[in-house]
Amino acid sequence: MKRFFLLLICIASAVVSYAQSHGSLNVHQDDRIESLISKQRSLYKIDSSFSGYRIHIFMEIGNEALKHAEEVKRQFERAFPDIPIYLTYAEPYFRLRAGDFRNRVEAEKCLRRIKPRYKEAFVTADKIYRPKISFNR
Repeated sequence: MKRFFLLLICIASAVVSYAQSHGSLNVHQDDRIESLISKQRSLYKIDSSFSGYRIHIFMEIGNEALKHAEEVKRQFERAFPDIPIYLTYAEPYFRLRAGDFRNRVEAEKCLRRIKPRYKEAFVTADKIYRPKISFNR
């Protein structure tokens, strides 16, 4: 089996090398591939979330909770403009969670960046948004 994959890699390398030196490569694609891409696009439109991790920044209950959450959100966005932050309400709490991390290691790495400013922050499992995929068509 290993030999088969090694042979396959060698052939693929030779084809790419040949195409680069001769300027073109024709790929003949099975029609079922386009069908699968189309199905994937429709799935992304229906639900673009899946299980992952976020960094929990804030949680509060009470009459002023929404106002305070929005204020903390604005501060976070100014401090970390490259990290998305989400304000949610799950009765009876307003919560702020940041990031869309596919694994805990990514989330922990980002937490180290955030922790000096938000001492109580921690990583938690959550539904996250799928990365945006563009199909060139």
